[in-house]
Amino acid sequence: MNKDTHIASAYDRDLETIQTLVMRMGGLVEQAIVDGATSLLTSDVELAEKVRAGDAAIDALEQTINDEATRTIALRAPVSKDLRVILATLRLAASLERIGDYAKNIAKRTKILVEMRTISGPDAALRRMAREVQVMLRDTLDAFVQADVAKAEEVRQRDFDVDQMYNALFREFLTFMMEDPRNITPCMHLHFIAKNTERMGDLVTNMAEQIIYLNTGTMPEEARLKGDNVVGGSLAED
Repeated sequence: MNKDTHIASAYDRDLETIQTLVMRMGGLVEQAIVDGATSLLTSDVELAEKVRAGDAAIDALEQTINDEATRTIALRAPVSKDLRVILATLRLAASLERIGDYAKNIAKRTKILVEMRTISGPDAALRRMAREVQVMLRDTLDAFVQADVAKAEEVRQRDFDVDQMYNALFREFLTFMMEDPRNITPCMHLHFIAKNTERMGDLVTNMAEQIIYLNTGTMPEEARLKGDNVVGGSLAED
């Protein structure tokens, strides 16, 4: 094996290590989304606490990915597509970390809602919305490993469904609040959860766009479908 071949082989191993770390991080984030939604539906405070505690492992993996990427850039001095692979991977890890934060914040609200007046109806819709985001994330991670641009583009377009779910929930919360002022506080917390889930969908969509960029060298030109102007953003600031 000559020197150039050895360097290429070492670089491939570095990339494989980083990719493996991203997939591990993605698996933890997927589980956080599922567990956060389940804790809400079942009022499971212990499961909500597990989601909160598990965010530390997600953060640690992002740091490890950053360290590995920095080391690879310093040692291998990648250019062109090789550099694009590393930069895109760093962006994927950053998005995963942020999604993990949103899942943690949802779990925090779940613990608060257990002590409040019960609002019948939205829980199941919130879980369906979270399930859609989780499946979008799984498909995005598959597209990353498989270099599947078509699958990544499909994920981009499915963000429309998440926006529509959010808009329907927002209108439902307004109805509950107008019907009975006692519903205002719990509905505000539920709206926070819905808005955070919608934002997770946006981040997954951004990840899909990074995968398209990674494999084609250009970002998608066509704007993705959005639900009718997504409403109520300011109410969910944390």
